[in-house]
Amino acid sequence: MRKLFTALVAALLLVAAPVTAASAAPRDDGRRSYTGTIDGADYRVEVPQGWNGTLLLYSHGYMPADFGFPQIFVTNAAESEQWLLEHGFALAASEYRNGGIGYLVEPAMRDQLALLDWFEAEVGRPERTVATGQSLGTTIATLLAERNPRRFDGVLTMCGVYDPLNTFNTALDINFTVRTLLAPGQDIDLVPADDPVASREALVAAVGQARTTPQGQARLALAAAFGNVTGWYKSLEPAPADLTGWIQQQTEWITWAKIWGNGPTAFADIERVAGGNPLGNAGVDYARQLQRSDQRETVLRAYRKAGLNLHADLAALAAAPRIVPQRDAVRYLLRYGVATGRTPAPVLSLHTTGDGGAPPDQERWYAEQVHNPADLRQLWVNRGGHCSFSAAEEITALQALLTKLDTGRWPDLRPSRLDAAAGRFDPLYQRVLDLGSMESAVMAPAFTRYHPPVTLRPSR
Repeated sequence: MRKLFTALVAALLLVAAPVTAASAAPRDDGRRSYTGTIDGADYRVEVPQGWNGTLLLYSHGYMPADFGFPQIFVTNAAESEQWLLEHGFALAASEYRNGGIGYLVEPAMRDQLALLDWFEAEVGRPERTVATGQSLGTTIATLLAERNPRRFDGVLTMCGVYDPLNTFNTALDINFTVRTLLAPGQDIDLVPADDPVASREALVAAVGQARTTPQGQARLALAAAFGNVTGWYKSLEPAPADLTGWIQQQTEWITWAKIWGNGPTAFADIERVAGGNPLGNAGVDYARQLQRSDQRETVLRAYRKAGLNLHADLAALAAAPRIVPQRDAVRYLLRYGVATGRTPAPVLSLHTTGDGGAPPDQERWYAEQVHNPADLRQLWVNRGGHCSFSAAEEITALQALLTKLDTGRWPDLRPSRLDAAAGRFDPLYQRVLDLGSMESAVMAPAFTRYHPPVTLRPSR
C-alpha cells in the first residue's frame, strides 16, 4: 500500500510540475532548438528538420559543487551532436534541478521523464527512444530503462558507473588510506565532516607532498589499488611504461577524481541526499583487498623500490578507527543508484580500459547482474582518461545498438570491424578530449578486447 501511495504521489507531482514556456530558436537549416525549465530543471532539445523518429535522451554525470556548466550537453563528444542532427536524430537532455550539481539520481530520473513527457506532447511521440548517459549518468539512463520499460527501446552507456555505492565506498577507502598513511595525526574528517572543504584540501595537500618521494609514491600506489585505479590518466598519450610514471598518473586520479571529485565534499552531499551516511569501511580487510586488486603488482614493486614495510602499513590501516554506515542511508543509495541488471531493453556500453574515474570493474560487475546476457554487449577502447571517446567511436557504438533494435541481432562487434567503421568518419569526428588538460587531438579508433578486473566493494 505504501509503495502504491508513493507511486501515486510521484505521478501527481510529475503531472503538476510547472513548465516555463519553451523558447524555440529558428535556424536556417530548419532545425528547432528548444530551451526551457520544468519544475526547476533547465532543459535543451534539438530536433532536425528531417527527424528520423529516434530520440536520444542524454543523462550527464556527477558534478561536484565547485563545477559550473558552460551549457547543457546532449551527447558525450561535442562533435557527435553535429553528426547526429545532420543524420536525423533528435536530442534531449535535462540539466536536472539544482543546476545539475550534486548526487541527483532520484530527481534526475523525474526530470528526465518530465522532459520526455514534454517532448511527446510538444514535438511528437518518438518511434523509438534510446536512453544514453555517461559516468554517473549511466546509472540514471540504466535505471530509467529498468523502471520504465515501455518508454525506452535501448540504452547506450559511456564510461559507466552502475553501482555508485561501490564507487563512493572505494573512494572512501582511498581517502581513508591517504589520511591514515600520509597525514597521520592530522584532524581530517571523512564521514561525516564538519568542514568537508577543509578535509578535501588537507588530503590534496598530503597527496601533493607524498608524490615527491619514493615512500609517498608507494603509499599512493597502495591507495589507488583499493579502487583498481590505473596509471593511465592522460587520454592523448600512451600508458606510462615505467613505474614512477604509472604512479604519478595514479596520483592524478587520486587527487582529482577520488578526493576533489568523489571525496569529502561529495560524501557530505550524499549524506544530505540520503538522510545520513551510507558509506563505510567497517569489516573491510585491506590486506585481502590488495590481494584481489589488479594493481597489486604495482604496489609490491613500489614498496620494494621505496624500502618500505608493506605489512606494517596494512597493519596501520587495520588498526585505524573505522566508519560505520547508517542503514537507512544505505537503503536509499541502493534504491537510487544501483542497477538491478534487468534489461527490458538492449544495453550497449562503451568504456576506456584506462579509466580511473569510473574503473572498468564496474562493467564486469554489471555484466554479472544482467538477467538476460543476450541483451548486453560491452565495447572497449584502449585509451586512458575518463569518457575519452571520439565522436566516431560514440556514433559507431550507437549504430551497433540501433542494428540490434532494428534486426533483433547484434552486428559483428570485433574490434577490427569497429575500428574500420569508426575510421571511415571524417577527421573532425576523430578528435578526443582529455578532461584533465581540456586539450583535444585527432586519434585513431582504438577498439580492443579487454577483460576487466573484479570490483572490490560491490554493493551486492
